[in-house]
Amino acid sequence: MDSIRVTAKTVEDAITEASIELGTSSDNIEYTVIEKGTAGFFGIGGKKAVIEAKKKFTDEDLMKEVFGDGKGEKKEKKEAKKETKKEKKDVKKEEKKETKEIKKETKETKKETRKETAPTTVAEGPKTEVNDAPKDTTSEKEVTKETAEPRQPRVPADPEEVRRRAETFLNDVFRTMEMQVEVTTSFEDDTLCVDLNGNDMGILIGKRGQTLDSLQYLTSLVVNKGKAAYVRVKLDTEDYRSRRKATLENLAKNIAFKVKKTRRPVFLEPMNPYERRIIHSALQDDPYVTTHSEGEEPCRKVVVTLKKK
Repeated sequence: MDSIRVTAKTVEDAITEASIELGTSSDNIEYTVIEKGTAGFFGIGGKKAVIEAKKKFTDEDLMKEVFGDGKGEKKEKKEAKKETKKEKKDVKKEEKKETKEIKKETKETKKETRKETAPTTVAEGPKTEVNDAPKDTTSEKEVTKETAEPRQPRVPADPEEVRRRAETFLNDVFRTMEMQVEVTTSFEDDTLCVDLNGNDMGILIGKRGQTLDSLQYLTSLVVNKGKAAYVRVKLDTEDYRSRRKATLENLAKNIAFKVKKTRRPVFLEPMNPYERRIIHSALQDDPYVTTHSEGEEPCRKVVVTLKKK
């Protein structure tokens, strides 16, 4: 891949000019600094920065690595034709078996109907009246269910009560932890947003937000106890959720680029359902990769793979 030499006032300006000339982003550029620019004394005796830059990975290379150079297309077509022929033969065999089974079943049903409709000679005797009234088929279990006492209906959610429950629960938790935390609650549609402010908020966040997620889960249980309408709870502090979302979206793009280059699947670390949804939504519009989840909670993880042709 050909490289270009660019001169500018600073190294950053040289990188931007190189990205413009190469027609790509600055993240897709490899460069070596030949000379660092110096401002000089009052603008006198200054030197311009010189770099040598080239593309890391072009669009043509990406298409070749993902879809190949087209040499193996004939072999793949032949193999596909063979597979389709085999599938057609298997389908025909299965259809023949099914038709034979259907014929056998129809013969058996005809025999049974003949036996049922055959006339029977009955000796004359005293006529007995037949009671055609339908029998009561309700079982004892159904009767006991109907006669059992009805359960008390669950009370719908009240916004003020929901906020009071969340605030009292969290204040009790922070009091036992000997932490001074200001709890602020607000409603956005059907979601209770709880914002925590105070010192040492890193303790409440925990490793990769595990402590914050646990507090959010417990608060949701307390808020929705005995309520008919479910209220979603979102617990946040120091804008951690949005910062974590941006980090995960950036990670997803880097992993997708790695999968396109190596053509091998990448298994991410175990994440909670909220973080897995961020990875899936970040790559759902990518034309070359696809995502799915594997494993069981709490070790369920996202896998990024190439899309099949």
